[in-house]
Amino acid sequence: MNMSRTRPTIADLRAMKGKRQLTMLRVMTIEEAEAAEQAGIDIVSIPPDLLLDPRYRDAAPSLFSMPGDNFYEIGTADDFLRWAFKMYKASADAVYCSASYATIKRMADEAIPVIGHVGLIPSRRTWTGGWKAVGKTAESALEILAAVRHLEAAGAFGAEIEVVPVEVAAAISERTSLFMISMGAGRGCDAQYLFAEDVLGQNRGHMPRHSKVYRNFAAEFDRLQAERVAAFGEFVADVERKAFPEDRHVVHMDLAQLRAFMDRIEKQ
Repeated sequence: MNMSRTRPTIADLRAMKGKRQLTMLRVMTIEEAEAAEQAGIDIVSIPPDLLLDPRYRDAAPSLFSMPGDNFYEIGTADDFLRWAFKMYKASADAVYCSASYATIKRMADEAIPVIGHVGLIPSRRTWTGGWKAVGKTAESALEILAAVRHLEAAGAFGAEIEVVPVEVAAAISERTSLFMISMGAGRGCDAQYLFAEDVLGQNRGHMPRHSKVYRNFAAEFDRLQAERVAAFGEFVADVERKAFPEDRHVVHMDLAQLRAFMDRIEKQ
């Protein structure tokens, strides 16, 4: 446990807006959360089930933790409110929501800190042309600004801004009270956000342009899988040639007890 840090509050993050950039990762496991804690990451996005794991806060006591899921996985505004209360009770510092402004307002009205989403929203990408940058024209950039204003009015605390031109993201961040989290939107925002699987090189498919790979876990996973196959094969070979089990792998019966046992079963 890192005892040198305390978990930031909403007030802390608001006070840091425009002063320094924070770091944020999407982590999926206890091990990744613990690594983020030890590495000094500020914010994590996590699956709801991870937050509910009783080991989570022991592993990540000072991480500002934001559970989130696609809006269609959670449901209506009432479903979101019940879900948000459950998350807040389980030590969430904020919740992610890409649902309607009305849904965000329902949670914000109950003092639940909510992070919205503007720009490329994966769950709504059909409206903006698929997996591509959003806000490259003046008109579409103004639409992103309008979305930010709607989030402000709904009571959101912040917003992820994804794959938006750096000039647009910086201009919007300067003109909003929202805490702006950049995913591929440049350094003009308040935090830089990457997925742990990309940072670690676990992603075998398309690598997003905005991501950066720092390790090659995919190669390590391949090596470990080859080692699994080899180890299992050696076990098969040992059994077939009667090299396993050896005497050290089994338990023997006391000789007197064995004789008594054999006498009885022979009489039967």
